[in-house]
This record gives sequence, structure tokens and C-alpha cells, in this order.
Amino acid sequence: MDMLKKFFPFSFAEKKDVVGLVINLIIYIVVGAIIGVLIGILAIVPIVGILVGIVGGLIDLYILIGIVLSVLDYLKVLK
Repeated sequence: MDMLKKFFPFSFAEKKDVVGLVINLIIYIVVGAIIGVLIGILAIVPIVGILVGIVGGLIDLYILIGIVLSVLDYLKVLK
């Protein structure tokens, strides 16, 4: 659990109510959208596009895991 808190510190931030959870989720979604737009722009370059696509997939996976951990932390499933 300590390793998860080290890799996903924002997911384990104090959330006292639903508003805190929604703000946390909105931040994850906005950051994902901004990075997606940047990756879309960089994907135009042929060789760089392949590398950026791989990095983009990893970032999307990180954001998805962060959202899931945030919801699980809010529901007190994780200790």
C-alpha cells in the first residue's frame, strides 16, 4: 500500500465529502485531456508518433488507475 501511495499521491489526498472526490476526478480528467491533445499534436511526426503513442497509452493507464484508487479510497475500501 505504501508503494501505491508513493506512485499515486493525489489519489490518496484527503476527501471529506463527495465534492472533494468530484474535484479529484475532474482534475484527473482535465490533465488526461490536455495530455491527449499534446500527444495528438505530436503524433503527426511519423517516428515520434509511435513513441508518443506508447507513452500516451501508459499515461492513460496511470490516469485510469489513479481514478479507480481515488474512488476506492473515498469508499474506504483501501486502508
